[in-house]
Amino acid sequence: MATTEERMQILKMIEEGKISAQEGADLLRALEKKDAGAGAEPLRGASQPRWFRVRITDVSSGKNKVNVNIPMGLVQVGVKMGARFAPELEGVTYNELMEAIRAGRQGKVIDITDNDDGERIEIFVE
Repeated sequence: MATTEERMQILKMIEEGKISAQEGADLLRALEKKDAGAGAEPLRGASQPRWFRVRITDVSSGKNKVNVNIPMGLVQVGVKMGARFAPELEGVTYNELMEAIRAGRQGKVIDITDNDDGERIEIFVE
């Protein structure tokens, strides 16, 4: 069942302007779908990851530009939204990311430095 914490995180992202109201509605619908499929069996031998974290840092200053935490149940929706912000990374990175998640990998799964834009993009599964 979707927790209040997950729902509040989505509402906070809308309030902070990180996502649009439509994207927030899509995330909330995805939570409902996740609840409907809640009987799925967990991975054996490993705890299920709970959070998908995206951090974008300015390379020169070291300051965070984006720091978003998305419940794992919403990964596919979240990755598709993230691809909108970095369309040039959509193909290879999306496939690499989804394979890492399916394989049960946790921790930092993507670490890219975009020297043209001066940004470092890190994605974690925790």
